[in-house]
Amino acid sequence: MMISKHMNDAINAQIGREFGASLQYVSIAAYLHSEALTQFAGFFFKQAEEERDHAMKLVKYLVDAGGEVQIPPVEAPKSSFSSVEETIALAVQWEQDVTGYINALMDVAIDEKDYLSRQFLDWFVNEQLEEVSTMENLLKIVQKAGDRNLLMLEAYISHLRE
Repeated sequence: MMISKHMNDAINAQIGREFGASLQYVSIAAYLHSEALTQFAGFFFKQAEEERDHAMKLVKYLVDAGGEVQIPPVEAPKSSFSSVEETIALAVQWEQDVTGYINALMDVAIDEKDYLSRQFLDWFVNEQLEEVSTMENLLKIVQKAGDRNLLMLEAYISHLRE
């Protein structure tokens, strides 16, 4: 095994978080679709796929490093929302939390002088800048648009997806 048990366990925990994020984004997308915000829903369906891909990237790393994949139970996602703003605020909070989790993984890699994991985790560190920035900007736009102008948000989202 090319990584420590501690790093292996920490990555397994992150795999669960990434799968959980995927499910949460599916739940958000379903809510947005029920509100007739189909472009916005499509954006979150795509985000759900990205989170699943992140989980799979972590799984592949563990397999390649000779680690043991043990996917933890995933908590059920929040499924009822009172507003579009609430869904985006949840996504912002999630991405900020994930940044902390990724930083903690990097701390383990640094402490253990695990250069392979450090190099692998660099991608996730950089990805979190994009994820947090995208969600924070989306929240600002939703807040500025307000509930009465959500259809304008649909046009904005269609440009993000191009």
